[in-house]
Amino acid sequence: MHRLDPSGPAALLARPGVRTALAALDAPGEETRPVGGCVRDALLGSPASDIDLATTLRPEAVMERARAAGLKAVPTGIEHGTVTLVTAHEPLEVTTLREDVETDGRHAVVRFGGDFAQDAARRDFTINALSLGADGRLHDTVGGLDDLRAGRVRFIGEAATRIREDALRILRFFRFHARFGGDTPDAGALTACIAARDALGGLSRERVRAEFLKLLLAPGCVPVAALLAGTGLLPRITGGVGEVGRLARSAAAGQDAPMRLAALCVHAGHDEPRLREGLRLSKAEAADLAAYAGALAALHSRATLQVGDIRALAARHGARTIAATLAILEGEPRPQPEPDALAEAARLATVGEPVFPLAGGDLVAAGIPAGRAIGAGLAAAKAEWLARGCPEDAAARAALLKQAIAAATR
Repeated sequence: MHRLDPSGPAALLARPGVRTALAALDAPGEETRPVGGCVRDALLGSPASDIDLATTLRPEAVMERARAAGLKAVPTGIEHGTVTLVTAHEPLEVTTLREDVETDGRHAVVRFGGDFAQDAARRDFTINALSLGADGRLHDTVGGLDDLRAGRVRFIGEAATRIREDALRILRFFRFHARFGGDTPDAGALTACIAARDALGGLSRERVRAEFLKLLLAPGCVPVAALLAGTGLLPRITGGVGEVGRLARSAAAGQDAPMRLAALCVHAGHDEPRLREGLRLSKAEAADLAAYAGALAALHSRATLQVGDIRALAARHGARTIAATLAILEGEPRPQPEPDALAEAARLATVGEPVFPLAGGDLVAAGIPAGRAIGAGLAAAKAEWLARGCPEDAAARAALLKQAIAAATR
């Protein structure tokens, strides 16, 4: 159940960008309203980051009136009726009311309309079909307000039909249920999503990635991931099985979406390329998964962990990655870290991993000629440094330099 904020709609209308845009688009016989997620979030007392307006004005009229009011108007999707207005405070997307003419499960052919109720009826979920008049009146023609209060994510009309219009709505259902839903998903929606699971294969991987990463950041990501696993949908999204318990610990630690994805889906190094390709991950996201896979293998190879082990692991795999992976593995049989080792992992995650104290210039200064001998000397010294837990004091550095010189002159 959600308690709604009665002052939320007024606060939305009072936002400077919204107020400016509504004033610019005010015209006799026409109407413009905030719609969708921004209205939903306002009712929940959460300021929306994206503002969408629906209007009876045609796109060309939107641009003309906006420019007359001194606003920048960008035809970001004008063929679909969308114009972005840039005010001094925030960008807003303004879309002319539409009605579907034809859909194929991935794309819709639409024509412009003038009926807010009909526009609401073509949206995906009831909680996303609310609109707010400039006079402060809330418009709800599909029962979204009651569903929002009840924590119920429900398709508008017949669920199977809405999914045939756009199969991405399968993922959106689970994402919105993870964010706004209660304990039990809407039975009709769940049944329709499971029945249409094959349609997920026809979606672009980029769209799947965007929805799934958002889902993993939602408050209810853990029970929803368990639901996806239990219904057989998770392998169709990620290409593999999931570790829901690890996701729960990752979420409890407040980790970001790539690390939550790693916790759920990465079990070994070969999982990273599968997820990178299957979800079209960015280079940074793939690097996070690869780092986690390396840290996971290194940690699983040890029964216990002491302070020196943590320092060496942090030097090899990154301090933040080691700390995050330890949080994900908490309570599992391997490894068993000592309390002071956990404290050191937390400290290094803040200050940074140990840095090997020698460089090639140190050996050159000691009289070693440039060449392969430098690399051999540094490699021998670094292996010893790691084995000793990455000491940082001056005496340790001197001993390491001596060892490096000896290895270089053999």
